[in-house]
Amino acid sequence: MPISRRSLLTGSLLTAFAAPVARADQPQGIDAARYGVRANGETEQTRALQKAIDEAARAGQPLWLAPGRYRCGPLTLPAGARIAGQRDKTQLLLTSRGTLLSARGGGGIALSGVTLDGGGAAEALIDLASVNNLRIADCTFTKAGNGLMLTQCTGAVSGNGITDCADTGLMSLDSKLTIRANTIRRTGNGGIRVWRSAKQSDGSIVQDNIIEDTASRGGGDGQNGNAINVYRAADVVVRDNVIRRAAFTAIRGNAASRITMTGNQCFALGEVAIYSEFEFEDATIERNLIDVAAVGIAVTNMDKGGHGAVVRGNVIRNMINKRPQGGPDSHGVGIGVEADTEVSGNTIENAPVMGIEVGSGPYLRNVTVTRNTVRQTGIGIGVTVVEGAGKATIADNVITKAKDGAVVGMRWDKAATGDLTQSGAERFPHLTIRDNKVG
Repeated sequence: MPISRRSLLTGSLLTAFAAPVARADQPQGIDAARYGVRANGETEQTRALQKAIDEAARAGQPLWLAPGRYRCGPLTLPAGARIAGQRDKTQLLLTSRGTLLSARGGGGIALSGVTLDGGGAAEALIDLASVNNLRIADCTFTKAGNGLMLTQCTGAVSGNGITDCADTGLMSLDSKLTIRANTIRRTGNGGIRVWRSAKQSDGSIVQDNIIEDTASRGGGDGQNGNAINVYRAADVVVRDNVIRRAAFTAIRGNAASRITMTGNQCFALGEVAIYSEFEFEDATIERNLIDVAAVGIAVTNMDKGGHGAVVRGNVIRNMINKRPQGGPDSHGVGIGVEADTEVSGNTIENAPVMGIEVGSGPYLRNVTVTRNTVRQTGIGIGVTVVEGAGKATIADNVITKAKDGAVVGMRWDKAATGDLTQSGAERFPHLTIRDNKVG
């Protein structure tokens, strides 16, 4: 049965607070007012709030914050702290620099139904380290340098809104998290980052999120401007997300082995829509929809050890003939691959330079390109014929309206042959080209 936002958030709340909600305005657990916490005042509530948080955690009860605005400085969450409010009506406003909520160690921390507003000066709204069994659901995070900074944590972050963060919406470092059904808008450098300090298994799931308007304020040639960035983290699943308007990439796996990227919808990207690059082994890229990008899908960097991928069943349309950083890298290309990769069953339409780019210079090894549909391109399928390139099979593809040739041999970024589906393929023993339907 499909998971709805309502059923997901209900499950998260029950897990976090272990008690049903009778009415939205009915206090849960201990009312913070018992400790002198008052909403909508002009004075800071920091000391009263900290005491209420500590006492409720000591009693093993959630702390209820009634609707209203609470002005405060940084607060610390002890192990077992659980804070509940009424979504969009219970607001903590940070009145100084620093981090609004932080924790070091412990477990069982939960937040639900609260808005954290950094006032534009907060370094982060949440900074948690070494917290197990974390639950953050149905909250809003806004106006900070970073939204959520989670280091060496486990748990779930679900159903939240994260907006107007100057750097990153959600940073997961050395953690294992389920990041599901969040909406992230207007971040300066990254939407969701799943990073590891060193290459190792991670196992996080990034699913059903909406991520829009990811900028690249920090500059560079790809380290910023990515809606979802997986770095050094293996065994991460990125599926069924909707991503619009990222300065660089919708989903970027960098040195991320055994990454799975399936069922994502990616629109209006400045560079490569879905990227698997640098020192990775095995990437699965299936059933994604990509509309408008410089390159649809790239599986590259064989020279850095990157190899092994399945690129299957994707729909890629409307590639653009430029990249934000300029330079000689490919653009206007539907799919580009290099080593130990299967490219099959994809539909590529309107790629002005090339539908599928197979290898680059000598960087080609054991690639099969079969049963793809390629329409309205410059070159349909370009394959490297540079000395030292490895084997490739290009078979059973449907290639139509390729104005510069259906299958063309390439020397780096220059065409070196005519259409090899017509003649000349026998000159290149590393290539098998057969049974393609050209129109």
